[in-house]
Amino acid sequence: MKKLTISFCILLSALGVSAQNRKHIANFSLFQQYFNPALTGYEGSMIKTFYRDQWTGFEDAPRTIFASVELDAADISAWRKTDVLKTREDDAYNRQAGAKHAWGLSVLHDSFGPFAESQVFLSYGSRIRLSEKLSLRAGAAATYTLTRLNGNKLILDESGDTEFDEYIGKEGRVNKLDVNVGVMLTGENFYLGYALQDVGQGGLTSGKEFLNDTYALQHVAQAGYRVAVSEQVGLVANSIFRYDSNLKETVEVQGKAVFQNMFWVGGGYRHDLAYTLNAGLRVSQFRIGYVLERPTGDASIIGKNTSEFIVTYNLFQVKYPKLGKKVTMW
Repeated sequence: MKKLTISFCILLSALGVSAQNRKHIANFSLFQQYFNPALTGYEGSMIKTFYRDQWTGFEDAPRTIFASVELDAADISAWRKTDVLKTREDDAYNRQAGAKHAWGLSVLHDSFGPFAESQVFLSYGSRIRLSEKLSLRAGAAATYTLTRLNGNKLILDESGDTEFDEYIGKEGRVNKLDVNVGVMLTGENFYLGYALQDVGQGGLTSGKEFLNDTYALQHVAQAGYRVAVSEQVGLVANSIFRYDSNLKETVEVQGKAVFQNMFWVGGGYRHDLAYTLNAGLRVSQFRIGYVLERPTGDASIIGKNTSEFIVTYNLFQVKYPKLGKKVTMW
C-alpha cells in the first residue's frame, strides 16, 4: 500500500504514519480499565473522562476524548440492603473486598488528519480473593471500532496515483468488532497484570479496505505500587509495557507524590517519545488533573507540547483519610 500523507507529512514520515494507531494516555494509571478489563471497577463505581490535545499548534493534530462509567456490584448491593455504602464504613476500607463483579462502559473518540476513530468498550471484571491481602482479577471486553477516512483531507504522495481515487473527496468507513481479555494480581498497595487487546486481529470487519494488514494482537503489561512515607505523604509508581508486531514495544513509567490524599505532583517518561509532568487535586468526590507532555527522542522533531486534562468522580461517596499511613490514589 502506498503511503497516505496529510498537511504535516514531514512529521508523519519521521514518526511513521502508523505510530498514532497506538493510543497514548499520559495519565494511564487513572484509566487502567482501558488497557486491561480485569481492572474494571478496581477503584469503585466511578465516572472518568480525559481530553488530550496532542502537538498543540498543528492543524489536524491528534485529539482524543474519552469517557467511561464503572459500576462495582459491592457498592450497589450494600447501598440497596442497608443504605450504608461499604466505602463509607471506615477510613480503612479495603478495596480488595470490592469489585467481586464489576461492569464498565467506555467510549473514546480520536481524530488525526483525515482519520477519525470511535471506540466503544463493554467490559466485565471479576475478583477471586486468594487471601486476606491478595486477589486475582480477570476480565473481558467486547469492543466496537468505527474508523472514518475523510477524502477531502487526503493528499497522495505520488502524482497520477490512481490506487486511492475512490477516496478523494469521499468518505471511507471501516467497522470492527473485537475482544480484549486480561488478568491482574492485586493487593491493597500493588497491582501486576497482563492483557491482550484486539484478540481477533481484525477478523470481524466490514467496509473499505484502507486498514487491511494493519491489525495486530496487542500485548499489555501493567504494574503499580504505592506506599505511605509519613502520616501525610505517600509515593506512587506506575508502569506500562505495550507491544505488537507492527509498532513493536513502548514502555512508560510514572511516579508521583501524594499529600493528604488530596494533592499530587509527579513526572513520567515514555521511552524515546516524551517526558511528562503531572499534577492534580481532589475536591470532595472529584479528582481533577493536568499533564504537560514534552516530546523527546524520535518525537523531538515535532517540538510541540501535548496537554491532557482529566476528571474523575465517585458515583458513591468515598472517605479519603487525610492522616494515617494509607494512600488511596494511583
